[in-house]
Amino acid sequence: MKEYQQQETWSENVILVDADHIDQVAFNLIVNFERMLERRIPQADLARWIDCIALDGGLMPNNEEQSTQVILLHSKDHFENFVPANFNDELDGKAFRDNLGEFCISSVRLEKITTMEDLFIQSMTHLLQQPNIKNLLLISNDVYLDQVLMNLRQTKVEQGKHVHIFTMEPIVNGTYSQQLLGFSVMAALGIKGEELERMKRP
Repeated sequence: MKEYQQQETWSENVILVDADHIDQVAFNLIVNFERMLERRIPQADLARWIDCIALDGGLMPNNEEQSTQVILLHSKDHFENFVPANFNDELDGKAFRDNLGEFCISSVRLEKITTMEDLFIQSMTHLLQQPNIKNLLLISNDVYLDQVLMNLRQTKVEQGKHVHIFTMEPIVNGTYSQQLLGFSVMAALGIKGEELERMKRP
């Protein structure tokens, strides 16, 4: 990843992430699939995971002019189960480019005076108010998902703005675009579909 110049305006595409949550999801999948596949599962590739989330959120490939901002909310100094791992040294203010365009990463550390739930909802509410943002992809912890959904219902989302929610379990009667989070993390961990198919065979 390379350093990038901080933008004065928001990109059309923004991904807001509870980084503590996806780190725990990756840990749980590593533990379970190492047992089931009987092989070592490496740490997840963060850029690969971001790509999968972006595709699931409707971003179009082969668009190098596309720009996406990724905001990582975290309480620790580094990921335990993703690489690159260190928020300050390796991720904050860094960017990478591929066939989905440029991804600019920033990290926001959780302060002791608040909770991850409050930080996530405050950040989400602020992002919903930004006219430049057209696609907002949300990866929150399922523990406080009900509060996220309640705040979404109470916030006026302007026409033409799309909200995508990624969860470990389907949302019943959800009114927003939703995707299952586990598939993107599995892809970032290098777990292949053919391995899963072999597991199903008698």
